[in-house]
Amino acid sequence: MLQEHAKIVDFISTAEGVTGRKKLQKMIYILKKIGVPFQEKYEFHIYGPYSEELTARIEELCDMGFILEQKEDKSSYVQYRYTVTDEGLEFRNALGKPVLENSEHAIQLNGKSARFLELTATLLFFDDLEQVEQIAKLHSVKGKLNFTEEEIAEAFAFMEELKQ
Repeated sequence: MLQEHAKIVDFISTAEGVTGRKKLQKMIYILKKIGVPFQEKYEFHIYGPYSEELTARIEELCDMGFILEQKEDKSSYVQYRYTVTDEGLEFRNALGKPVLENSEHAIQLNGKSARFLELTATLLFFDDLEQVEQIAKLHSVKGKLNFTEEEIAEAFAFMEELKQ
């Protein structure tokens, strides 16, 4: 059971910290969709794919002292930054090997905005559909975000890049 916790610690460490709860949710989901063995179950939620299991594991990891959650007041909202503690690094070593075969994926994902990751994760949630239908579904469930054709094309190109 704690092996799944160690995978999350390993990922956050590899990403050199993650800023934003939504961003962390989307990053793990995208990796799961390209074959990284994360076990959290996801459902479609307000901001796209969301895992209650991941939220619970993050809270547990914070309680155990393996991950540090820092709140940053941004005047109109609160943002959370997750980093791995020294104890977390020791715990991570229980995995034996890194969860990511390509650690560059963590850095690439972390370099993207939460908006872009929400777009990408939403498209991946509907990846059983043809591309035209995926885009139609995206506009149906995320119409208020007004994703442009350029953003959508960039998301599809990014997905292909990650899969290679």
